[in-house]
Amino acid sequence: MAAFLAACKNGSIARTVIDAGVPESKGMGSNLRTWARYPEKTDLMMLADRPPLLETPVHFFLHDLTPNDAYFVRWHYAGLPTRVDLRTFRTQVIGAVNRPLQLSFDDLRTKFEPVTLTAFSQCSGNSRSFFRPQVPGAQWTNGAMGNARYVGARLKDVLNAAGVRAGAVEASFRGVDVPPLQASPHFEKPLTIDHALNGDSIIAYEMNGEPLPMLNGFPVRLVVPGWFATYWVKALSQITVRAEPLHNFWVDTAYRVPTTPDYSEDPKHPSEQSTPITRHPTRAVFVTPEFSAQLKKDSPVEIQGIAVDDGTGIRRVEVSTDAGRTWTEAVLDRVIDKYSWRRWRMNWRPTEIRRYSLQCRASNAAGETQTTNEWNHGGYCRNVIQTIDVEVVA
Repeated sequence: MAAFLAACKNGSIARTVIDAGVPESKGMGSNLRTWARYPEKTDLMMLADRPPLLETPVHFFLHDLTPNDAYFVRWHYAGLPTRVDLRTFRTQVIGAVNRPLQLSFDDLRTKFEPVTLTAFSQCSGNSRSFFRPQVPGAQWTNGAMGNARYVGARLKDVLNAAGVRAGAVEASFRGVDVPPLQASPHFEKPLTIDHALNGDSIIAYEMNGEPLPMLNGFPVRLVVPGWFATYWVKALSQITVRAEPLHNFWVDTAYRVPTTPDYSEDPKHPSEQSTPITRHPTRAVFVTPEFSAQLKKDSPVEIQGIAVDDGTGIRRVEVSTDAGRTWTEAVLDRVIDKYSWRRWRMNWRPTEIRRYSLQCRASNAAGETQTTNEWNHGGYCRNVIQTIDVEVVA
């Protein structure tokens, strides 16, 4: 902890600039990216440093569980915590409850039944850099995501211990991070009371068998499986049960998408109707081979990737090696957990010396699949069929 605080205060964050080899990057200009190594982290692609926005390189997705030191980082304000004293830290439950609570870290670990779940998470703007026309915001490629095994207390159990009053409609969540100006709104996100009490969400105090990294929400964070990470509030310090819906910038203006089925709108005629981002759309992503890989003619290649959805369950992943003209069903690995990503694989032997365009698409058990075109002004919820080009040589 002391090393983390000193490094952040002294600005001793290692930075390098290298070619990221970004997939789907045609038309993006330079692939040069700044890489940085923050305390408790390995070298990650840095999109910003105040606050830190750090992207996971795709090769880490060869692991079923994304290593803690490689897990992506996204904060909204530079006033993020760099030190938390567990002796004084509390997660309070207030508002429309019969018994307001002040829960210590040990309370969360010892007074509530511990539950374990493996869940996929991604930033709402994951893959934003591929939207055309380009949209403002952090220009993530495909690395603002990860898969981890969490241990924590059920949110439902914590709320029941506080005694939710009849008529409550929402529970909202706030961390210890602070806005830069007094007039700026705290980052606070709500769940409907029914969603908060459905038993799936947890207050996590362990990530992949270890304490949460500071940059990923130490000491505890909310985990809302199947939903985008904007709801996974880090360093969770306040839960407010509400008799009226929360209205703030983060609910009414930010993190909203068009109400169309594929969250898409015409760039020249933006939609007038929007809704808050919630669940993950169904999507498949390549892990290997990587963009612009050089493969050998007549040599076997394992095409591998991951598929995600909102927890309904991945039913099928298909791969095309001819730019979408024909498709072959990939083999799915075992189900890790309901809300985990699902790994898929397909063996391929390229027979010609030329450039191939590979594509992948996923379908889930509800029949939801991927689109060939999508655009919205926020650059959110991308689930376009991914295309990568590889070169086959002699």
